[in-house]
Amino acid sequence: MRFAVLGSGSRGNGTLVESNGTYVLVDCGFSLRETERRLTRLGVSARQLSAILVTHEHADHVHGVGLLSRHYNLPVYLSGGTLRGMRKPVEAAGVLMGGQRLQVGNLGIDVVSVNHDALEPTQFVFNDGQRRFGLLTDLGSCCPNVLQHYRGLDALMIEANHCRDMLARGPYPAFLKRRVGGATGHLNNHQAASLVSELGWQGLQHLVLAHLSSKNNLPSLARQCFVETLGCDPDWLELADQDSGLDWRHIAWPNYLASGAHHGKT
Repeated sequence: MRFAVLGSGSRGNGTLVESNGTYVLVDCGFSLRETERRLTRLGVSARQLSAILVTHEHADHVHGVGLLSRHYNLPVYLSGGTLRGMRKPVEAAGVLMGGQRLQVGNLGIDVVSVNHDALEPTQFVFNDGQRRFGLLTDLGSCCPNVLQHYRGLDALMIEANHCRDMLARGPYPAFLKRRVGGATGHLNNHQAASLVSELGWQGLQHLVLAHLSSKNNLPSLARQCFVETLGCDPDWLELADQDSGLDWRHIAWPNYLASGAHHGKT
């Protein structure tokens, strides 16, 4: 299994997961031309996609979903609430519910309900029978449901959206600061790092920080918070960028891993 990021942030999101020829795109917040360009950068044609999954209806996640799905005749899977919230209607191949397991080709996908200010937001955990990759962005707080599904992963991409101090001092109006920092907003650096600590991170091959705010966070602050909380090697942490995304990251079979893999500080 492997995963890559087309881009991550308030100006557009998209994550690609592949296993044995099955390509699933999670969210598409870019125009059709830009999506095609970013897929090409990863060595993939949109014609190779097996499906599009949608986490929630906010524009930075769905802007290009309808046109991409129609242009390439791709099935779209999303929750009923997300479908109702779409400003540009799409035809759903399947309506998802939290706790459901979806099978798309060689990928099993667990649908996880999360706390976010959308109608019925979801996140996803991918499984190819041997390896598990968790995608966890756009939630303001953790619940037992998240803890249950995101333990024992081989790789995790989690949002570290904002620094609490930068948000408090930043340019957003008061109502937007409350929304972003609230229980249905976005995880800040400390919340995200504490959640990863609670989930257990020593078995992760990859830990990717995503959805960083361009106005209320800095990559250096996010990285520092995770290093201080987890005690991990800063060079091991990875960040998904808004413009350049993240190139393919391969998740090895567990029995291929070298014994004694070490992510601690050196």
